[in-house]
Amino acid sequence: MAQRRIFSGPSVAEAETRSGRVSGFLAEDVYTFLGIPYGADTGGVNRFLPPRLPASWDSARPCLTFGPICPQPPRAEAEEMSRAYQEEDFLLQWREGVQSENCLNLNIWTPTLDREARLPVMVWLHGGHFAFGSSSELPATNGEELSRRGEVIVVSVNHRLNIFGYMPALSLGERYAGSGNAGMLDIILALEWVRDNIEAFGGDPGCVTIFGQSGGGAKVTTLMGMPATRGLFHRAIVQSNIALRQCGAEQADRVRTAIRAEIGGIDAERRLLEMPSERLMRFGMTVVQRVAVPENPARRNLRVRWEPVVDGINLPSHAFDPEAPEFSAEVPLLVGTTLHEFSNGIGVPDPEGLTDRAVAEEFSRTFGEQGPAVLALFRSKYPDITPFELRSRAYGATVRECAVIQARRKVRQGRAPAYLYWFRWRTPALGGRPGVFHNAELPFVFANAHRCVEWTTGSPEAIRLADRVAGTWAEFARTGDPNHPGLPEWLPVSAAGCETMILDTDCTLDIGSDQDERKLAGSA
Repeated sequence: MAQRRIFSGPSVAEAETRSGRVSGFLAEDVYTFLGIPYGADTGGVNRFLPPRLPASWDSARPCLTFGPICPQPPRAEAEEMSRAYQEEDFLLQWREGVQSENCLNLNIWTPTLDREARLPVMVWLHGGHFAFGSSSELPATNGEELSRRGEVIVVSVNHRLNIFGYMPALSLGERYAGSGNAGMLDIILALEWVRDNIEAFGGDPGCVTIFGQSGGGAKVTTLMGMPATRGLFHRAIVQSNIALRQCGAEQADRVRTAIRAEIGGIDAERRLLEMPSERLMRFGMTVVQRVAVPENPARRNLRVRWEPVVDGINLPSHAFDPEAPEFSAEVPLLVGTTLHEFSNGIGVPDPEGLTDRAVAEEFSRTFGEQGPAVLALFRSKYPDITPFELRSRAYGATVRECAVIQARRKVRQGRAPAYLYWFRWRTPALGGRPGVFHNAELPFVFANAHRCVEWTTGSPEAIRLADRVAGTWAEFARTGDPNHPGLPEWLPVSAAGCETMILDTDCTLDIGSDQDERKLAGSA
């Protein structure tokens, strides 16, 4: 393999933004700018308030390394280095970042700095629900290769998380009325920055796609329901999202009650403005623990945690419930899930030791009265799979049902198409135990299968699929239609249909073969 070359220095990679000139580097043939400020420091007097533009600077600002990330809980404390942590860390190669409330920054990968190029722009929103994560946490989502192969500009964004970005408004005055959506307002400011500056990086502000996975998919869904985003993006891709609804009034009240009970004393709420960021982050962890409900793999969308708040202003109503939002009716949607989503063999030393009886007992707890029927259906359709595989498929069906519902609600508007995908490529890593896990599609979307060899093994099969998937995402960003020569014909979803492209070694169009599974598991 040829040595990768990096070029840096005056005039190698420079662009003019409205705040000042930025200086990056050239990775082979892709210009890279990391940690560009799009907003001012959100700490101190700006905590919980809507974001503001950054102060301007004079000379070229070095943008060579990833910027700070929002304060957040550690993924695991030192005493919790479990088998699951070890295996997940091996597969995903997590990167910890420097934490700071001065975290409003973004990264850009672009194949050209020609203002006349007008390339499609893809804005990536990271996962971690609304509490964890960063734009730099995973090598799988590095935007260089997608930019190169797809001839697109990739932008990734850091913003406020957990209590810093999604604290339901307390009695702190009108200035703080938007605190429950501060993190989403950060992303909107980033999209406005893209609109105002991306031409300097070769981009087309009239052809912007927002895309995200897991919590990032939930952010995309939420943005589609926010009036202030109208015109800021033109396509949307939702990967492995379960959040058709956001934090409603009852849930917000539970969080507020927990905050007041935990902090106590006179002028309690105002003391949140003065806490050191590390202490406030830990305080937020305790608050969520107070309002937590028992984990149910079939009903993950019912958990109480930090997330955008339906405040009647920034977010007028739940984004996709009961119907798709009007503000983004003209925006084409690509949405899908992985086969096993939140139930996989990572950290499970003996998945083959699970029995049908144990699965039946668990399904009775998670699916209630429908538990026996769910088990019977999956066992009759897949008589040769293991109980563990059966369990994983059933829980994956509940997430896929959310994707189907979202696509159909979008289609019912009659203003833009929706396309469904189902990622089903199984990693051979760790003896194949992880299956098609949550996050499994990421190195394929970003054309990074050759980099993320811990879970793709770098096999020719994986690299070919990455070419297809990355080409799909780039083509959708360019035209609003995912069809390209590397795939069979991909039909948009019909009003009551479930036309789905299966992304695997052999890509095929499926017309609802799992309808009975989704209906039973998703409604149980």
